[in-house]
Amino acid sequence: MNQDIQPFLSHLKATRHLAANSLDGYRRDLEDLSRELQAHHDIVRTADIKPHHLSAYIHRLKEQGRTNATISRRIVSFKAFFQFALETGLTAANPALRLAPPKAERKSPRALSLSDVERLLEAPDLGDEAGIRDRAMLETLYATGMRVTELTNLNVEDVRTDLRLLACRGTGGRERMIPISSMCRDWMIKYMQEARPRLLRDGAVEHALFVSHLGSRMTRQGFWKLIKKHAASAGVSTEVTPHTLRHSFAYHLVDNGADLRAVQEMLGTFGSDGDAGVSAFQQG
Repeated sequence: MNQDIQPFLSHLKATRHLAANSLDGYRRDLEDLSRELQAHHDIVRTADIKPHHLSAYIHRLKEQGRTNATISRRIVSFKAFFQFALETGLTAANPALRLAPPKAERKSPRALSLSDVERLLEAPDLGDEAGIRDRAMLETLYATGMRVTELTNLNVEDVRTDLRLLACRGTGGRERMIPISSMCRDWMIKYMQEARPRLLRDGAVEHALFVSHLGSRMTRQGFWKLIKKHAASAGVSTEVTPHTLRHSFAYHLVDNGADLRAVQEMLGTFGSDGDAGVSAFQQG
């Protein structure tokens, strides 16, 4: 099965034009299935996989406490892969045909209190360039409501501190201009003038706005670790993820009387089904 995964990913990239993060998600789901099938059923060929093997795998995920959202995503990956396998002759039947995703879990959006946000923003140690970078990233995320991928994909040329604007490329490559607060602008300037040059390797050319200690673009995973670390040091009891700040941004704006549609446009969700939780803020 492992040797069939890459042709499938190439097919997805060519036909659906998926982003690298999405393709990585498909890869991880399928490689995990491949490992499990070999470990529990001694199956290595795509053609030998049967419906009961997939059902047993889904059952193990539930026993491990995986969320319905995770299980649903994996089922989507399996359905797409085995349909490709059927169409390309890798298997004679689609074993994922009757797989049904579990019912979606409806969770109320979580938002941090203003005091929690304040403590989180002030958590980075400003004694070094990494702390200044982290403060600038946290300020930007909370000031704009950007997705973490949008934040890490920012390039230097996307920043217009003179106009207090960021050019953000969202899902599907759509670009939107997001206004930033004077506080966010000030931290952006401080980071770009004082910290970023010291984080870059000597002579390196890097277009990424936010860079790691290696001088290359900060990754999503890298920023997740940073926000977890700063939330812990700030003593924020609520579970904090990049998406928590996105929800907090939307909640605080709407709670203070901002127009819901204007907030959705800033989030890049107006006219789409994404981040449906923002609509729930309007209902209290």
